[in-house]
Amino acid sequence: MRSLVLTVLIGACATGSTYRSGVGDKLLEHPPYYAGSAPAPAADTARVGHLPVGYQRGSTQSPIFEPENTSGTPVAAFIAELTAYLDSLGLTTRIATAPARGTPPDVRFSCETDPAGPDDECAVGEGAIGRDDIVMHLAVGRPSSDWVQDAAAAMDSARAGSMLVITLEIGQYRVRQRGLVGAKEVELGTKHVVGIPWLTSLETPVQVLQLTGARVGRDGRAQRIGAEGILARRTSLPISAIGGQALISDAEVEQARTARREDLPGQPLVWQVALRNLVRGLSGR
Repeated sequence: MRSLVLTVLIGACATGSTYRSGVGDKLLEHPPYYAGSAPAPAADTARVGHLPVGYQRGSTQSPIFEPENTSGTPVAAFIAELTAYLDSLGLTTRIATAPARGTPPDVRFSCETDPAGPDDECAVGEGAIGRDDIVMHLAVGRPSSDWVQDAAAAMDSARAGSMLVITLEIGQYRVRQRGLVGAKEVELGTKHVVGIPWLTSLETPVQVLQLTGARVGRDGRAQRIGAEGILARRTSLPISAIGGQALISDAEVEQARTARREDLPGQPLVWQVALRNLVRGLSGR
């Protein structure tokens, strides 16, 4: 078992620190999963740019437990599809020259866990009765100064006042119980809920393939951050019964590339809906 520890660094100059990152940490019980100021489309006339979608391997656990993104892998193909769709939306402008140096802002979204508690279990609020106090933690780490300098130059070249930095990664989401029969579900994002097996543990989070993103200004500070889940890895009943957790592999990435939202008109691809919601939620467009 692995413990997910979300450490908030307080060093004023440390890359990855959430201190003075632009948007403060936020604890959320339900979607939509966003924090920061939401620009009004009518008032926000500045051009918003975007970078190609990235991939962060090992955002909440050791990278060896997550799929690779080398050439020819499902993740590499998925990243190409995500970027092409982002370019096609026309809501933001592609930044031709991506920052070449340093570390980009790191948006983190996962179930908050207790380092002193059992491995892989979501933390519960003090004095809680049941699972209602389990929360999700949304935060953003500061980019490095080199990245900020390169990003500002790239935005100037594109005549953009801010830009979106979107990443595909794996997070840990809480399991909820609803209804008289106690059906189990995971709230993946904006108006997107999926059911999971009834015997799934409420304490153990499930792995979710998700998109996280930040709208960043020329000073490198985040103006708004958010997350939209794409696919929850359902854990088999025998494994869940002993508190185990199934991992997302290449097979789940392939599944995410073709899964459709059967609850929506036209049954669009799940990832296209998630990406479109994220762009709208971050940009206000």
